[in-house]
Amino acid sequence: MAAPGESLNCEDFSMFQETLKIMRTIDDRIVHRLNTTVPTASFKGKVDARQTCEELYESLKKAHESRDGAIKTCIAQTLTTVNHLREERDKDTDNLTLIKQLRNEQTKLKLMQSELSVEEVVNDRSLKVFQERCRAHYSPPKA
Repeated sequence: MAAPGESLNCEDFSMFQETLKIMRTIDDRIVHRLNTTVPTASFKGKVDARQTCEELYESLKKAHESRDGAIKTCIAQTLTTVNHLREERDKDTDNLTLIKQLRNEQTKLKLMQSELSVEEVVNDRSLKVFQERCRAHYSPPKA
């Protein structure tokens, strides 16, 4: 199992998805984390809400960048493999094993590319929840 800082397994798509799922736990648990770390009005003086929100934002930002980079790296690696297999297929058009392997890699490439869209939805949802809860305490810098 990969931690957010580790790279994805680009060869096996099911492992790729499983690792992304693990890397997305910060986003999956954002509501719980906000509820347990950002104080309500009655506890305002006991916890620095601005600092808590800033730290959470930085964690989210780092996780989003890490996942985006990892997905794009796997897409690039798979695209290289697809291009290589296309060249091989062009040299040997009757090789059914090669054709099947090329189709499998092309399918994997499309699935990986669709993960970028999923990533965008996950990131937007997390940032929306963050903004709703932390807007009074912290405003992230504009990108």
